[in-house]
Amino acid sequence: MAGSAYSDFLTHRRIVRRTRGSRHGPITRLMSPSDLGEIVKPFVFLDLFDAAGSDLSGFGWHPHSGIATLTYLWQGSTRYEDTTGASGLLPAGGVEWFKAAGGAWHGGGAGNEGRSRGFQLWLALPPDQELGPSESIYLSPEDVPSIGPVSVLLGSYQGLDSPLKAPSPINYLAVRLKAGETWRYDPPAGHDVAWIALASGGIAVPELVQAGEMVAFDTSPTAIDVRAEEDSEFVLGSARHHPHDLVLGYYSVHTSAAALDTAERHIAEIQARLKQEGLL
Repeated sequence: MAGSAYSDFLTHRRIVRRTRGSRHGPITRLMSPSDLGEIVKPFVFLDLFDAAGSDLSGFGWHPHSGIATLTYLWQGSTRYEDTTGASGLLPAGGVEWFKAAGGAWHGGGAGNEGRSRGFQLWLALPPDQELGPSESIYLSPEDVPSIGPVSVLLGSYQGLDSPLKAPSPINYLAVRLKAGETWRYDPPAGHDVAWIALASGGIAVPELVQAGEMVAFDTSPTAIDVRAEEDSEFVLGSARHHPHDLVLGYYSVHTSAAALDTAERHIAEIQARLKQEGLL
């Protein structure tokens, strides 16, 4: 990767944390509530996956509550199913939105043959939604708004709105840049949290960020300027800070122990039904 001169950036957003996470097989956990998730909440978990065909396994039925997950693929496909009754194949460029809220189960795994690369993000829900009804929405690539190098996965960007209803003020974008291209992100007013995770390539912001890294920026209204040092793919998140505690269950994140207890009872009820149906 070529070097980058700080003088090329008249202003820049300072990186306060960076990580390569921890890898388990084809999945790298870049963020969890015990580390960066506490800093950039409502973004609380981020997994980067890169697998060849059947290597992407281990996503059998499992529960969530208090959160929404959003899965996006740069390449390949994955299969999905959930207790709302939805099932199918998520292709590259599509979005899986699973708002577990008061408790739901889902699963999935390898799609078609070949390599699959993407991110799965977990978002903490505010108190008025964490025990609400669950929902699942699956967007085909043509239903994901895009402008220039940017796909709008959640929130809004340059007049384009995601079909998904964000639970709080959140933007989540997927960006592809060719080597030498530049891009500027101006966060909306009130978005004091911002981060980037790089799936491939290398970028300057102006500090260099390489494939497999996640960086969190300081609290600032300053724009984020990006220059691609090589062909690059990354996701960017910005949001209003989640002002609530993160109370953790095994697959759940809530704002209080009472909410977690309520959701876990609902999860157990669904589990009993799934066992009766022979799915567990």
